[in-house]
Amino acid sequence: MNGEGKVVCVTGASGYIASWIVKLLLQRGYTVRATVRDPNNQKKTDHLLQLDVIYSQLIYMSQPLLLILQAELIDPAVKGTLNVLKTCVKMSSVKRVILTSSMAAVIAHASPTGPNGVVDETMFSDPSFCEQRKQWYALSKTLAEDEACKFAKANEMDLIVMNPGLVIGPILQPTLNFSVGVVVELTKGKDPFMSKSYRFVDVRDVSLAHIKALETPSANGRYIIDGPVIATLKDIEKVLREFVPDLCIGDDKNNEDIDLDLVTYKVSVEKVRSLGIEFTPTETSLRDTVLSLKEKCLL
Repeated sequence: MNGEGKVVCVTGASGYIASWIVKLLLQRGYTVRATVRDPNNQKKTDHLLQLDVIYSQLIYMSQPLLLILQAELIDPAVKGTLNVLKTCVKMSSVKRVILTSSMAAVIAHASPTGPNGVVDETMFSDPSFCEQRKQWYALSKTLAEDEACKFAKANEMDLIVMNPGLVIGPILQPTLNFSVGVVVELTKGKDPFMSKSYRFVDVRDVSLAHIKALETPSANGRYIIDGPVIATLKDIEKVLREFVPDLCIGDDKNNEDIDLDLVTYKVSVEKVRSLGIEFTPTETSLRDTVLSLKEKCLL
């Protein structure tokens, strides 16, 4: 119960990663002040009140001691992120801000990483490259993170950035999100990214990393939290056949000439491991994802 007597605000709290952050924070004894776009939208908020935690700790308001900012749920990303940070500057009670960015703000650039390259926290996506390739999600993430870091530096704010990859694992919300939707497509025999290989990271690991970053005084800068192991289509198919016996993924596509650089790069996760994060095996994440989807009648 590390969080007893401490208050954390989670913005965009009804989202996939944010819901898990709320759940884990409450389990650790924190009081969570959750912000959502519409508190009256029961379809998007009821799952937060159904967590197996002390309901009275979940409060919809502001003035937190710590803040976890879900930039991907604020539209537009850059303006929304800065608006929240500007509010934080005015509130002396906010001691540390954790910004959820993405690997999309790390790996989108013109210089190919290659199968033997190593991606770490020193790498940043190139906005010009994102524009040229029409990678608008990567562009929004890159610009939002860049502006947030500039603002934090100018205002002496304790800002930490988390850069998760393709996140899967059980869902708490009642609707399908993009990354878990990838698993749904795979169970249908499709290869949604036409890549032949995938790098997954478990939502529970990502969420715990956010909390560890709050709790570790020495935590600083960026943290890549991406799956250290690459799963081939054959690896994925082997796991999913437990649920779809006649599954055959991607055999109707000719993927032999697909550029695998964005998938087969090596990723350095030593920094996030220093927070005490151990990675859930991909097989476990895939199984738990499918079981969760079945339970919610989304598969």
